Amino acid sequence: MNRFLPILLSMLATNPGNAQIPIAPGAELKLVGDGYKFTEGPAADRKGNVYFTDQPNDRILKWNAATGKIATFLQPACRSNGLDFDLEGNLIACADEKSELWKIDLKTKSHVVLLDNFDHKLFNGPNDVWVDPKGGMYFTDPFYKRDYWQGRDKPEQEKQRVFFLAKGARIPVIFDEDVVQPNGIVGSPDGLLLFVADIGDKKTYQYQIANDGSLTHRKLFCEMGSDGMTRDSEGNIYLTGKGVTVFDKEGKKLGQIPVDKPWTANITFGGKDLKTLFITASDAVFTLEMAVAGYH
Repeated sequence: MNRFLPILLSMLATNPGNAQIPIAPGAELKLVGDGYKFTEGPAADRKGNVYFTDQPNDRILKWNAATGKIATFLQPACRSNGLDFDLEGNLIACADEKSELWKIDLKTKSHVVLLDNFDHKLFNGPNDVWVDPKGGMYFTDPFYKRDYWQGRDKPEQEKQRVFFLAKGARIPVIFDEDVVQPNGIVGSPDGLLLFVADIGDKKTYQYQIANDGSLTHRKLFCEMGSDGMTRDSEGNIYLTGKGVTVFDKEGKKLGQIPVDKPWTANITFGGKDLKTLFITASDAVFTLEMAVAGYH
């Protein structure tokens, strides 16, 4: 790890120009796991344990919030990418190998395929998912050609979109297709706002969520795309790519958390008090203690 990172993090937490970045005083970026091929999709369960993916190695791993240990949870895992939890505590996975959306029972590790097509055509590849407080699922469907796909050189879907699957529904609804390449997605804990990163257009958008789950009042949140994203209890948005870039709830850039890896893919809050920022970055995963909590 870069020996200057602790100094930079200390400056971010205490420098008046960056005082709003809610890093815990004295906190340092901590390497908690490495040796993976490419880490993605972290999501915390109700105990603060974080599940994340190592997509090239086709597995889902679990970081234990109590012990700090990491172990393989499921392998093979249909090349799972983005993850989230539903209201019943099941793990929802964007299963990229067959462009499916899975629901995984944590106890039995068995799964149910929630979706495997739209309009009788394969999805491009569900990438990231957010479950709203009513149990509905918003997910992004960009096209990234995978070397493990057989005979899929071109997308079957006409566009790259943001979809919504209402709780109990079997057919998703298109909620935005006026995007270039949607990727990271997260909502507010009250279920009133949704944020979608259009990494292909280097923009992140904010939407209002109507009572029926539909999206209204789309507006530009910031001029930056993102691979993955999360939101804390103060409304700050964390975007990934080169390190972690933090914006306040109005879209004002607060600063950047440096991560000494080529690419920071995704991020979430975990730990027993949800004040541990869990970062997946290239072949490794890191934690950083924060002065503010995330949310389930």
